[in-house]
Amino acid sequence: MSTRAPERAPRRRLGIGSLELLVGGLILMVVGQRWIAEWFQAPAVATFTTIFVSIVLQALPFLVLGVVLSACVAAFVPASFFAKVLPKNSAAAVPVAAGAGALLPGCECASVPLAGGLMARGVAPAAALAFLLSAPAINPIVLASTAVAFPNDPEMVLARFLASLGVALIMGWLWAARGKGEWIKPLRRPDTEGLSSWGVFRVSAQHDLLHAGGFLVVGGLAAAVLNTVVPKEWLDSVASNPVLSIFALAALAVILAICSEADAFVAASLTQFSLTSRLVFLVVGPMVDVKLISLQAGIFGRRFAARFAPTTFVVAVLVASAVGWWLL
Repeated sequence: MSTRAPERAPRRRLGIGSLELLVGGLILMVVGQRWIAEWFQAPAVATFTTIFVSIVLQALPFLVLGVVLSACVAAFVPASFFAKVLPKNSAAAVPVAAGAGALLPGCECASVPLAGGLMARGVAPAAALAFLLSAPAINPIVLASTAVAFPNDPEMVLARFLASLGVALIMGWLWAARGKGEWIKPLRRPDTEGLSSWGVFRVSAQHDLLHAGGFLVVGGLAAAVLNTVVPKEWLDSVASNPVLSIFALAALAVILAICSEADAFVAASLTQFSLTSRLVFLVVGPMVDVKLISLQAGIFGRRFAARFAPTTFVVAVLVASAVGWWLL
């Protein structure tokens, strides 16, 4: 009769995770607080820190909102629901999804994980991407803030709505016609087999928040660096040129990475620029900025972001310029 040797418990692999990094960072801050305080007194560092913290704190609540909504979709909405609500044809589903963006108050950071959750539930990428672009640009909160920021130019609200909706429709239809599934990396969802609905919600929310939150930090760092390096004096020199002013504010929208609920007040303060160029700023910002590109690359893959972001930028500039020329 043979006796089996008792199995040894698997040894825990030593590694560095988020908890270890957090503890190490806290210890480093406590030990080196004097040197850190002196370093932060430098004007450039203080500007960088202020911009980075403001971007992250401004975007984080809306990112959490998007994660919660995405987790709700994964946990409580059956896949058959979308098959009933959305047309089977991708091109026909695009305007339905784009119009749905007007009903959901949220920021661009919230729309990215939510669009990923919709794709994971079987929604056609063209429809999910149309929703991704329209939701942060034409929802009631954004339009109300635009009206408050431009009290003497109420046409800016209509112009922003039409231009943003137009870009969402064009990009959705363009993806339906030319987009390829291999450009989007497989959307990794956590294993939730055997879990209750609330268990699925908890696991999905934790997965999306940790995944998307890291790329939000990367995007915030990029925006802070660009804001610190790029001088502000060049604005006055290009504002007088109609063409240059449009591309200047389009590029500024990408760099500043301002939340769509607040960007109208920044645009209203740029009084040296024309209304059309400021409309371009308002249309480009919620659709293409450094933190959004980072989030899209993290959730959908670099191949997707490398194609989707530049194309959206060009379409947004052209559509906003045309609407501005027509209405403003």
